Amino acid sequence: MTLAHFDPALARDITPEDSDYNTVCRVIELLTEDYQAQPSLERLAGELGQSPTQLQKTFTRWAGLSPKAFLQAVTLDHAKRLLGREGMPLLDTSLEVGLSGPSRLHDLFVTHEAMSPGEWKAKGAGLEIRYGFHPSPFGIALVMVTPRGLSGLAFSDEGGERAAFEDMARRWPNARYVEDSAATAPYAARIFDAQRWRQEEPLRVVLIGTDFQIRVWEQLLKIPMGRAVTYSSIAGHIGQPTASRAVGAAVGANPISFVVPCHRALGKSGALTGYHWGLTRKRAMLGWEAGKA
Repeated sequence: MTLAHFDPALARDITPEDSDYNTVCRVIELLTEDYQAQPSLERLAGELGQSPTQLQKTFTRWAGLSPKAFLQAVTLDHAKRLLGREGMPLLDTSLEVGLSGPSRLHDLFVTHEAMSPGEWKAKGAGLEIRYGFHPSPFGIALVMVTPRGLSGLAFSDEGGERAAFEDMARRWPNARYVEDSAATAPYAARIFDAQRWRQEEPLRVVLIGTDFQIRVWEQLLKIPMGRAVTYSSIAGHIGQPTASRAVGAAVGANPISFVVPCHRALGKSGALTGYHWGLTRKRAMLGWEAGKA
């Protein structure tokens, strides 16, 4: 599978320049490695073999933020500020601020349903999942759909498409998989086009997991863009305050990345902790959202 299989029109809609994410990814890596030194635009440009003006334009076009503002958006101090104020419960604070503020207007409006426990235990038996690979602001997106809605969203770098598919297919090993980019392209276009994040046009999502996982994923769906919560806060809100570690595992198993925003779950200190599709991609998502919230 290569980029040659992708719809050129979709590529134009999502990423104005094919190399943007690769450039941004490298900048994020450089900023992460040396964020305390606050590397200058000139230094970053030199590392990438570009002019400062060219790099600034590319990065700002992608993120809506300058590299300096992006760095501020993904620092530990900023993460701590996102997590809450005045000792209020963290998820309550996030929802109170986000639901009444402008950031909610930019969030994905998602309507979701969960498959029954019996369907989950069958590991996808009798289920047909159509899938396709599409360009996205965060690299190559693997989109997976059922007749009931979006069931999977994963990411890879070029050349890693097969590994991403196999990773996702292991979750529902008894399902029938059909490569059908025509069926998944409309989902990809909506997911990554902020102009289409509208309440009157909700994105249909189907959650395929255990009861515990689904409760965790439903809490993730309540986190507004530009906000963050801790694993322990999510555990408290599903009535299992001592289950932070199990919540972390459920967050990591989330099959619908970005739409079910597991990237907005942080460690208690505000640390980003892990991310199934790579910490650089998690930072990219948080920074990209900061430019839109």
